[in-house]
Parts: sequence; C-alpha cells; structure tokens
Amino acid sequence: MSKICQITGKREMVGNNVSHSKRRTKRKFNVNLFTKKFYWVEQDCWVSLNISAAGLRTINKLGLDAAIKMAAEKGYLNA
Repeated sequence: MSKICQITGKREMVGNNVSHSKRRTKRKFNVNLFTKKFYWVEQDCWVSLNISAAGLRTINKLGLDAAIKMAAEKGYLNA
C-alpha cells in the first residue's frame, strides 16, 4: 500500500530533524492515512479507499460521488 491519499493526492513529505546543535538529518513526514469503506449510493456498491483525514473531510463536504469524480479527473484514483 503506497502512502498516497486517493482523494486529495497527499503523500509523504521529506524534511529535516534539527537537533539542539542545529545538525540536520533527513526524515519523512507521513500523511495521516487509513483504509475506509464507503457505500457508494449512485453505483450501489461498497468502495474501499486509502484516504487521509483531509480526504475524509472532503468527502463529508462534497459527498462521495463528487469527491470520487474530482479525484478521477486529477488522476489520484488508481483503479
């Protein structure tokens, strides 16, 4: 499972750990990602998505059908 949100396209970012002496070492900022199943009323089926917390808020705001169509247009959905 790749760490990419299927609704918003968010992925892990790269940054630095900065110590007290200002030494910098590379680190990753992971996205808050989880797998969730939704019932898609328009298609009459269950859909399992890897989404972030921001993606869940987008689905709550726009609705599942509109969010999936928007993600498909932008190329975030892989299936």
